Amino acid sequence: MQPNIQIRKAVAEDVPVLRALIDASVRGLQAEDYTPEQIEGALKTVFGVDSQLIADGTYFIAELNSEDGARITVGCGGWSKRKTLYGGDQWTERKDSLLDPRTDAAKIRSFFIHPEWPRRGIGSAILKTCEDSAKSAGFTRAEMGATLTGVKLFQVRGYVPLESIEIPLQNGATLPVVRMAKQL
Repeated sequence: MQPNIQIRKAVAEDVPVLRALIDASVRGLQAEDYTPEQIEGALKTVFGVDSQLIADGTYFIAELNSEDGARITVGCGGWSKRKTLYGGDQWTERKDSLLDPRTDAAKIRSFFIHPEWPRRGIGSAILKTCEDSAKSAGFTRAEMGATLTGVKLFQVRGYVPLESIEIPLQNGATLPVVRMAKQL
């Protein structure tokens, strides 16, 4: 990872930057795994900012300092103590009831890396932050609905595929994702 990258909790004021990052990440990095129809449908139906994660203090932003001293957002991701496995605010199948850390798995959620910054350890650093935070909250397991683009990263970090899921999108397409899990 780049030494000048810092990870911090996202706040409500970050939402416009997060929206732009998510859009750029999906369009720039997921085009090899999804069709244009799936990408457009996913951006309208599933992918997006989850303000509940921000409110819960479990969503993180990776930033770096540019040469002129400005902060650049290069990635984001979080974890949840709620039942929703995936989806931003626009996702209609949300389940915001709380999980029991003694019996339920924390949900790893909404990882997006800027398309100019892939494969530099940013996703791994955010994931470690999420896992450490979930462990501190008493969770011993984590699960996620990984995009096809993210599966390789999560497998390298110890997550095991459990099942394939087809998420129905507003435009009639479906988005294949892989439910994955790990002991923390």
